[in-house]
Amino acid sequence: MTQIDFSGVFPAMVTPFTENNEIDTETLREDAQRLEKAGVDGLVPMGSTGESATLSHAEHVEVVEAVVDAVEDVPVIAGTGSNNTAEALDLSQQAADAGADALLLISPYYNKPEPQGMYDHYAEIADTVDLPQIIYNVPSRTGRNIAVDTAVDLADHPNIAGYKAASGDLNRISEVIERTRGKDFAVLSGDDGMTLPILAAGGDGAISVVANLEPERACAMVGAALEGDYAFARAIHHELGPLTRQLFVETNPIPVKAAMAMRGYAPERIRSPLTELSEEHRDELQARLDELDSDLADPADSSVEATTE
Repeated sequence: MTQIDFSGVFPAMVTPFTENNEIDTETLREDAQRLEKAGVDGLVPMGSTGESATLSHAEHVEVVEAVVDAVEDVPVIAGTGSNNTAEALDLSQQAADAGADALLLISPYYNKPEPQGMYDHYAEIADTVDLPQIIYNVPSRTGRNIAVDTAVDLADHPNIAGYKAASGDLNRISEVIERTRGKDFAVLSGDDGMTLPILAAGGDGAISVVANLEPERACAMVGAALEGDYAFARAIHHELGPLTRQLFVETNPIPVKAAMAMRGYAPERIRSPLTELSEEHRDELQARLDELDSDLADPADSSVEATTE
């Protein structure tokens, strides 16, 4: 199995759609190349931000293949989770065949397994698919936390390489970091507003929504924190804060898709049952983007520009 450095910034990519509601593979490839050029450490297609819940298995593969094909030097971490172990295993095998370098597996949702069921689910996939795998705890979407004991036990599996933390509970996240410090196991923020606190607790990076729009700033913040420069990291954290908050005023990826369209990166089209961003939030989102663009136009006020001096 190829070893991957899971420290740094990994944008949770959006999935662009055509007017016919099909995968816009050309825009997807361009977006992957834009992000790679910006210096991200890897790409994550087919997570929640990629609207994985509304794509068929064939479309999952199409997206993964397009991203793998588009990039040169960064790993592609494909979202392949499901609440059905057999389905997650099938998606994982197909992603591996499509060239994915690693997998991101949301914990089983809706059916709310007990800790043993959660462990068995992940262990079966890790036993079968020989790729590095990241387990993903996001109880706001799944209805169930991955128990800390379960995460720590899974960290012993040679194919389970990390944990995406999106519980919003810093005590829980910190305990996972504390109890896996001696293992080859990365803890990544799955909540942009919590990235800096998680890094301060010993985390390794972020699977990030805001990095779709501000990859340079996200990389500068995470890189500074990993090097111990928390004054600089805090400055960028607060610089990104207004946009980060605006990206979650409605269900992700509704706002980020609107923001991508505002920046000209991808169309806003989104699959039902999600809807496009409501009018009441558009002006505020545009204002937050304009503020960041204005900072880049004035190098004296830009934290990102300061990193290149």
